[in-house]
Amino acid sequence: MKPRGGVALLLVLVIATSASAKMSRDAALQALGQGDPEARRQAVTALGAMGTFDDVPKLAAALRDSDPLVRRLTERALWEVWSRSGDRDIDRLFAVGVEQMNDQQGAAAVQTFSEIIRRKPEFAEGWNKRATVYYVLGEYAKSLADCDEVMKRNPYHFGALSGYGMIYMELNEPARALTYFERALAVNPNLESVAEAVQMLRRLLIQQRRDAV
Repeated sequence: MKPRGGVALLLVLVIATSASAKMSRDAALQALGQGDPEARRQAVTALGAMGTFDDVPKLAAALRDSDPLVRRLTERALWEVWSRSGDRDIDRLFAVGVEQMNDQQGAAAVQTFSEIIRRKPEFAEGWNKRATVYYVLGEYAKSLADCDEVMKRNPYHFGALSGYGMIYMELNEPARALTYFERALAVNPNLESVAEAVQMLRRLLIQQRRDAV
């Protein structure tokens, strides 16, 4: 059953991607409000490929779409939009930084994302990726500071909000971690691991209050 479901999902994704290639950005934005879920799937896929940062609020609203696949495609589309700076040279450098991250070259990745930030400080995802590297390196204060910069530029960034929560978990501050995980879910209610963390932290805090009595 699971293999068949996986194949079916992959087929839907391929169809949506193929059909969305024929959509203009304006048509995709209009299709987000259509009743046909297939049209909405094609729309968010198209916006992932060609959308701009101005489209983020409408895409964020689609994270609450009634169709599960639309929600999944929307999350992916938001990451795609966030990862485009509008400058080809910066985007090439960004790709290098991501590769360094994936290869666990932390120091090199920090240097790359720092250069991106120096050259294009308004590009929120440059800050977010450096925050991620700092988190992996255990540089939590630096990671928190970069998350602050992300949120100044992109208040919809559920990844950075989740990042705060992960850092405060490491710092043994469960109440603050819970606050940020809840904020992440308020933007994107589809984050299953974050929802699980919220339930765990709520139970933990209740138990801590009981133990303190």
